[in-house]
Amino acid sequence: MSNESPEQRVTQALDSLLIELPSWVFGNMGTRFGRFLQPAAAVNIEEKFADAGQVHALTGVTPTIALHVEWDLPNGSEDVPSIKALDGKYGVRAGSINPNLFSKQQYKHGSICNPDQGVRRLALDHLTECVKIASNLGTSDISIWLADGSNYPGTQSIHRRMVWMQDALCALHAQLSPRQRMLVEYKPFEPAFYHTDIADWGMALTLARTAGPQAFVLVDLGHHYQSQNVEQIVAWLLHLGMLGGFHLNDRRFADDDLSIGSIDPYQVFRIFHEILYRQSLPNEERLVTLMIDQSHNLKGKIEEMIQSVCTAQEIYAKAALVDQARLRELQDACSLVEAEELFRSAFWTDTRPLVRNWRKFRGLPEDPLRALRDSGYVDQVARERQAKHAVALSSYA
Repeated sequence: MSNESPEQRVTQALDSLLIELPSWVFGNMGTRFGRFLQPAAAVNIEEKFADAGQVHALTGVTPTIALHVEWDLPNGSEDVPSIKALDGKYGVRAGSINPNLFSKQQYKHGSICNPDQGVRRLALDHLTECVKIASNLGTSDISIWLADGSNYPGTQSIHRRMVWMQDALCALHAQLSPRQRMLVEYKPFEPAFYHTDIADWGMALTLARTAGPQAFVLVDLGHHYQSQNVEQIVAWLLHLGMLGGFHLNDRRFADDDLSIGSIDPYQVFRIFHEILYRQSLPNEERLVTLMIDQSHNLKGKIEEMIQSVCTAQEIYAKAALVDQARLRELQDACSLVEAEELFRSAFWTDTRPLVRNWRKFRGLPEDPLRALRDSGYVDQVARERQAKHAVALSSYA
């Protein structure tokens, strides 16, 4: 890497950067307090594919769209043909499959950790269906997030729930095809506030290793306590070959799902630096799926997705500017100020011109947000959808 110019490092990094878009971000999603309707929001899965395709057409780095089974395939495998018909139609294809283990009334006391064996079986059957859907769609990742936990001490057995959870994940792993992966996500609290069954990366790591070699950890930037050193977690998981995916967003207090880099871009830079450092090592081929997972309750859906992708590219380029060879020399010499200044200088560099040049060279709009505005796409779909889905939208009021 030391023989390459900074511009070459940025170009190589941007060439390798792919970001998955979540289908749910294009719809009228909100918070647990409510939602504010947007006329351009997608109402059905085809509109979500169309919007994701628009983002990919303008940025060139978002070729896949993550699907949520409960919302995008409400009939399970029966909906696979309709999804297949959309694959490639708008320039994007189906990506990771996300089960829903938190919406049904039966999951009031948990899903795969529920004391009721029948509910645990219901949850495992749903996970099995997700593996089948992924196989039929030709996608590799099944991303698992559990809302399971308890709110009051003594009301649930932490020990027995561990066993039920391990049994379920091992059973699911046994059903994976050779090219599929199971990503285990963690969260310290919410909706459970006393104990969450997968509360941190250590628990997720243990569960993944117990399940089998095709199981990995999924890190969500917002799923951490205040001031937690997320880049250290990322570094450890990369070192162990266990980081399977990363959900990009930002937070001020907890799992706020704010736009990436809107609160602490330096933290995102530090995380990207760890990922790029690991990728620079010989024989490092481990796939880390990057996905944006945010709540666009106030910002325009499509505009915000493009803004987030562009921000991710700019910060990723900053991380690529770090001269790893020189940094290692300064670290080994314990030249603390010089090492920190080298690191910080990369962060403070305005990489927007470099990213614009990268886009221009690849025939992409230099300013994707401006290109979106000039295209009139948002206004067009707002008019079409407002008329077409007036009844559906009014049901949210």
